[in-house]
Amino acid sequence: MADPSSYRPRPGDVPDSPGVYRFRDEHRRVIYVGKAKSLRQRLANYFQDLANLHPRTRTMVTTATSVEWTVVSTEVEALQLEYSWIKEYDPRFNVKYRDDKSYPYLAVTMNEQFPRVQVMRGHKKKGVRYFGPYAHAWAIRDTVDLLLRVFPVRTCSAGVFKNAARTGRPCLLGYIDKCSAPCVGRIAPEDHRELAEEFCDFMAGRTGTYLRRLEKQMMEAAEEMEYERAARLRDDIGALKKAMEKNAVVLADATDADLIAVAEDELEAAVQIFHVRGGRVRGQRGWVTDKVEDVTTGALVEHALQQLYGEESGDAVPKEVLVPALPEPVEPVQEWLTGRRGASVSLRIPQRGDKKALMETVQRNAQQSLALHKTKRASDLTTRSRALEEIAEALGLDSAPLRIECYDISHLQGDDVVASMVVFEDGLQRKSEYRRFQIKGFAGQDDVRSMHEVISRRFRRYLAEKERTGEWADGTGTGPIGDGGTGVDGADTGGPDTDGTLAGPEVITDSLKDDDGRPRKFAYPPQLVVVDGGQPQVAAAQRALDELGIDDIAVCGLAKRLEEVWVPGEDDPVVLPRTSEGLYLLQRVRDEAHRFAITYQRTKRAKRFRAGPLDDVPGLGETRKQALIKHFGSVKKLRSATIEQIQEVPGIGRKTAETIAVALAQAAPAAPAVNTATGEIIEDEEPGTTGGSSGEPVTAGVPDERRGQET
Repeated sequence: MADPSSYRPRPGDVPDSPGVYRFRDEHRRVIYVGKAKSLRQRLANYFQDLANLHPRTRTMVTTATSVEWTVVSTEVEALQLEYSWIKEYDPRFNVKYRDDKSYPYLAVTMNEQFPRVQVMRGHKKKGVRYFGPYAHAWAIRDTVDLLLRVFPVRTCSAGVFKNAARTGRPCLLGYIDKCSAPCVGRIAPEDHRELAEEFCDFMAGRTGTYLRRLEKQMMEAAEEMEYERAARLRDDIGALKKAMEKNAVVLADATDADLIAVAEDELEAAVQIFHVRGGRVRGQRGWVTDKVEDVTTGALVEHALQQLYGEESGDAVPKEVLVPALPEPVEPVQEWLTGRRGASVSLRIPQRGDKKALMETVQRNAQQSLALHKTKRASDLTTRSRALEEIAEALGLDSAPLRIECYDISHLQGDDVVASMVVFEDGLQRKSEYRRFQIKGFAGQDDVRSMHEVISRRFRRYLAEKERTGEWADGTGTGPIGDGGTGVDGADTGGPDTDGTLAGPEVITDSLKDDDGRPRKFAYPPQLVVVDGGQPQVAAAQRALDELGIDDIAVCGLAKRLEEVWVPGEDDPVVLPRTSEGLYLLQRVRDEAHRFAITYQRTKRAKRFRAGPLDDVPGLGETRKQALIKHFGSVKKLRSATIEQIQEVPGIGRKTAETIAVALAQAAPAAPAVNTATGEIIEDEEPGTTGGSSGEPVTAGVPDERRGQET
């Protein structure tokens, strides 16, 4: 591991101009390529205190042993050079989108004397018109089969074409009028090329002209009593309309646009692209990548644009590109796209209408793609077995941990402190075993103490169950036993996760069932306890088990910053390779515990915010509470009102007004809401700051991350 200060360039040596830089490792391999508006400012960010760097950036700068740069004239040139170097060096710390398959295109070889329609994959060739990409090759063939009735363009290979020309006999398509048979001279080369150009125009979205022309020819044939020709034209129109129906209109005005959506988590990102031509979705593609560097959504979009259009030009780059977030800065990227197209390109975020609705569809596809990717990786039995074996080997366990329990603490600035317990059996979620806890042993924010309390309560219940059923090996208990249930929400400990279904096999022995045959709560012991955190949380969990006399359950923690695994009593973490299936399983377990905990914490917080002093007034329903808040504007003003003023509200009599006044006088006034980002006190007289039925001031309109971080 290199010390970044050993190769840090002097600030005066780095130019304050646009450029592209490369980090190299000890073997002179390029491990990262980046661009900058100011090389001096950007490189200075990498050589600060390592503790202030993102974990992945820290890993990169400690792996590198040198840095070099190239000065360019503009940011657009920097963008182009960055793309070229990423393609050339394939650096390990750059985001790289790789297709999980080769997408097929409908191609028309306009560079040949007799253009051919075919399915093509791989690199694009000069002089060939491409349409797509399509998800499946059979979708292309179905479309072409319908269009050949109207545009009988050549589809045969060069060998078949030459053989037909040599023998003077066309192939089967020539006999059934789905090919104009240029191989035997039935059509002149110029006419066949015109036919191919009409085919391309139709595929490009210019469909109205051909439909109107065929309809006119059909009517003329019918008037001239050429009914067979009219029927043939009628069938041709039907074939064109059927081909058009395969791609319904999604955007009006024959819009040409690409829509890009990104779904991401801390580790991976999925990108989905819809290609819209002539207002119709002509193709779809997608990628999934590991986030090996610290990137924003805008940066992911920029990488996707480079991947999509780095080798494209002309009409292959659409007039409009719709994205979920703009790169920063956006001007060089937009100028680069304009240069690739040779005409103006609009890069923007859709705000309303059909384009925003279609973007939401693309976003759902991206989310489903990411979820499917994770599901495929997690559902494979061989992969799960390898993950459990890697965990056992890394932690020095005697056998694979078939049952893993993970615990996480969640709170909002020390309020509504809760904990979650999630269970994975044989590498799969067991949602019927999930449990949720309220921390009631103390007040305030202390994740370590909260973890100790939760682990103690959970395993006291386990020991109590063993004692009740007489499962002790020596007939007596081996640790302090209590009910362990204080503070556990009764409604939350016995049922499955409300947003999931049961998962995993039911393996329940008679000794782990109640008299009614249902599995007992907290009766199953895990082989491994995972906590969300580092050394302090791991030490607290191990101390809780030691106090209870439990020595046959392993403990580890997964710290988010570097995704390192901590074990009790060790000063250094266990570092699993990033590609390790064991690490991936631990991350899934940890993320699921965090999701379950924060969902419960938000539910409790929402209930608390909805509560207020008016809720305790007997006989005061929702309608009259809303009338009071509407009349006075806030509970603060209502509290200072006289009984006579309260009576002015429709439906409020003197007795009710007196009850309201007494209830508000007894209730302590709520603390003012504070914007934690600015320190500003948010007055509850302002519109939209009254919350719930009581109208107590809450930080409405301020995002959670600005009101305080949930953990």
